Amino acid sequence: MKKIALLGDSIRLLGYGQKVAEMLSPECEVWQPDDNCRFAAYTLRGLFEWKENLEGCDVIHWNNGLWDICDLFGDGPFTSLEVYVDTMKRIARILQTYSKKVVFATMTPVTEENPYNSNEVIKQFNEAVVPELEKMGVIINDLHKIVWDNLEEYMHEDTLHLSQKGNDACAEQVCEIIKANL
Repeated sequence: MKKIALLGDSIRLLGYGQKVAEMLSPECEVWQPDDNCRFAAYTLRGLFEWKENLEGCDVIHWNNGLWDICDLFGDGPFTSLEVYVDTMKRIARILQTYSKKVVFATMTPVTEENPYNSNEVIKQFNEAVVPELEKMGVIINDLHKIVWDNLEEYMHEDTLHLSQKGNDACAEQVCEIIKANL
């Protein structure tokens, strides 16, 4: 049986995570934390306590970013771009010691009505981190494009999370990329 791990924020936890586990069963055992991996620094900290579950995985699929780019106070993202990229590279290096196949899913867009997240900032962060992770051999899963191309249909009314159709589309894409890398 293949061993898969899913890490990520609420796009995974409330979104595609459970469906991916169901879709890959019974060929794969899918582990994922019960909590929201929130921002990149939180995920980095979690890698220590999740180590036992991550070691030896055939594929680790992870996403982070929407918490990092959140601008609650109007003074910029919670995490600076430089710190985000450095933290994501550190996460990737650690994950690569646990698994030969590490997949990063790009940050999904929001609707323009979202008061705390900006698609311009999402694009900037995705464009900064993707080439750095690719240089390290991390496989990129462009969930941003899937959602962006169907934004109205795939977004939840809360302006941040995915609709059921969006969750289903992302789950299918996550499964495809995992299966292609087994």
